[in-house]
This record gives sequence, C-alpha cells and structure tokens, in this order.
Amino acid sequence: MKKRDLKLNKYDISKNRYRELLYFCRQYREKKIKLASSYTVGRCNLTGMPGGGALNDSTQAMALNNIQLERDIKLIEETAAEAAGTLADYIISNVCDDVPYRYIGAPCGINQFYNIRRKFFWLLAKKKNGD
Repeated sequence: MKKRDLKLNKYDISKNRYRELLYFCRQYREKKIKLASSYTVGRCNLTGMPGGGALNDSTQAMALNNIQLERDIKLIEETAAEAAGTLADYIISNVCDDVPYRYIGAPCGINQFYNIRRKFFWLLAKKKNGD
C-alpha cells in the first residue's frame, strides 16, 4: 500500500520539507545505536613532544559526530515532548519507527493523534530552520 504524505500546507511546510523532516526522524534509532556504540577511548599522543596528550584527529571527529548525534536525538525527543506531552513516545514510534496508529495503542483518537503529529512536524520545522 502506498503511503500518503501528511498534508502540512496550512503550516507552510511543503511536501519536500515534510519528507526531509520525516527522513530525519526515521534515522532516530540509527543515531541512538551509533551514539551508544561510539563511546570508545581514542588514542593519545603521549610522546612528550609539543602537543603531546592532545586528542588525535579521529577521536576529535568522533567526539564532534557524537555531539551532533546527541543534538539530533535531543531535538526529536524534546519536540515530541513539546508537541505531545505524555503521548511523546507514541509520536516517536509512529514518526521515527513508522508504526501505524492502529498498532501503537495511543490513548487518544486518530484525529487527535494526527493533529499532534502535525504539530510535531510544525515545531520540528521551526526548530530545524535555525540549524
């Protein structure tokens, strides 16, 4: 069955922008796994030469990547909490994991759920415009 895009024209979010936000969210679990598996100790240059003890480039790059992963994860989680309150986990399951409404067991009606989902994308679009 072909999935339909969420209509967000009244929120001034184009179909392409919606898809960009959706696919950003679909990477949520992947980012959490990458972040969890990336905490390793990098090598240090302990030669006594100037710059000794400084982190090497790969460790620095990994640290910067981890910071970005943390920001992305936090952005999705905080936006879901802001849009949905106690329903945040249901929004994350639906948007990030592509679990249909009928299977997530949300304690609200479908219309209310999709209104919250629209609000989530509206807030996410506003927050990501600043990145």
